[in-house]
Amino acid sequence: MRPFFKTWLTICLLMPLAAHATNREQRLPNVNGFTPKSHASAPSSKSSKSKTTTLSSKSHGKLVPPMASKESSNVLSRAVNVLGTPYRWGGSSPSKGFDCSGLVKYAFNDATFDLPRTSNAMASGHGEKVERKDLKPGDLIFFNIKSRRVNHVAIYLGNDRFIHAPRRGKSVSIDTLNKPYWEKHYVVAKRVLPKEPASKQLRVVQR
Repeated sequence: MRPFFKTWLTICLLMPLAAHATNREQRLPNVNGFTPKSHASAPSSKSSKSKTTTLSSKSHGKLVPPMASKESSNVLSRAVNVLGTPYRWGGSSPSKGFDCSGLVKYAFNDATFDLPRTSNAMASGHGEKVERKDLKPGDLIFFNIKSRRVNHVAIYLGNDRFIHAPRRGKSVSIDTLNKPYWEKHYVVAKRVLPKEPASKQLRVVQR
């Protein structure tokens, strides 16, 4: 694949991430920077309790924090830059080719993330489970193909698209979850967060 096309595709994929991060940080000031005080009467203790109960029930489910925009961008950039690399079972580098989990390991970079080598191990005990409707760029999505257990992994790009190393005879490519084939074999999604620095882990142990 031509370097120019890879660069263009990377920019197209990462621009929504940058826009999202910018919009999240923006705050619209009030007129003249003044916020008028509310003259509404103080809520009764009963209403306060009911609101507290409602909020606690809504937040009962576990909230999985998203990956930082910079880390997500780095993962997607490394993956997109090897588009077109041939599939090779056991491969984990641009020069030797990739299998599905090898591509994930390469994109996530072991210096920042600590991932197992196989797709089944990644799905079984690593990362936090996220619902499909809550998928964010950089999340891992897992499939079972001709098997009851997970045996394929891909990296979610956004807008129902993902990048993966499909199988022998194919190359690293982008596909969509909207295809019936992938919907049928979809199993679970996981969000991987960076491993803690060694210094922080040491402090925790010493306590």
